[in-house]
Amino acid sequence: MRLLHEQTTTGAGDLFDGEVEVAVLPTGSVEQHGPALPLGTDFLAAEAVARGIDREDVAVLPTVPVGVSTHHRQFDGTLWADPETFEDYVGEILASMASHGVRKAVVVNGHGGNVDALSRCARRLRTDRLAFAAPWNWWSSLDGLDEELFGQSDIGHADGMETSMVAHLAGDLVREAALEEAEAGAADSWGRSVHGAEVGFDVTDFSESGVAGRPTDGSAEKGRKLYEQAVSELDALVGWLTEQPFDALLPEPHR
Repeated sequence: MRLLHEQTTTGAGDLFDGEVEVAVLPTGSVEQHGPALPLGTDFLAAEAVARGIDREDVAVLPTVPVGVSTHHRQFDGTLWADPETFEDYVGEILASMASHGVRKAVVVNGHGGNVDALSRCARRLRTDRLAFAAPWNWWSSLDGLDEELFGQSDIGHADGMETSMVAHLAGDLVREAALEEAEAGAADSWGRSVHGAEVGFDVTDFSESGVAGRPTDGSAEKGRKLYEQAVSELDALVGWLTEQPFDALLPEPHR
């Protein structure tokens, strides 16, 4: 694994002409995660997982920290970009890598609000035959570990799963004294619906503390297990992608 920003331009050229086949781009958010977790929770997790793989055929790009977070805007410290702005920005980063000859990428995402924009971005790059980008959420392929550790397979927000990741990666950033406060004002799950209609558009519509789930279920040991599983799955995904001829990843011709 090479960090692109640490290379010189000549060093990057050598890498692109030789071993590097896949670009890995971490994306996340700077948004409220309740009173106990830092604003940078999502991008810290994505960046750590992206940098955790040990492969010489990968270049890890600088993290895109701010994402699509308008639904958290009532909470202090939250930053956001419009979905279209975020989609274009990520797409242009990956298109620039493609211009250097690295046309396959994995976007390691740490924020659920980015998912739709990343999917559109990947589809557009593929349709334009510029690059093939696989959007991948670090929590999306835990092989049952989330169920084992937390009794559920859906990630909440600033819940036990995210608390565990931060506790493992940057334990000094977890305000442990505020975990019970965060949970007291938390929603049981993400969102709010009435008779099957989604009516919770902002987090303040369903959570007093900005949390969804049980942050007190988190621990650094659980975070270590989550991190190691996520890195292993990312490594396997990158391995698969390196084996695919680029042309085979492009859209099928019209029938």
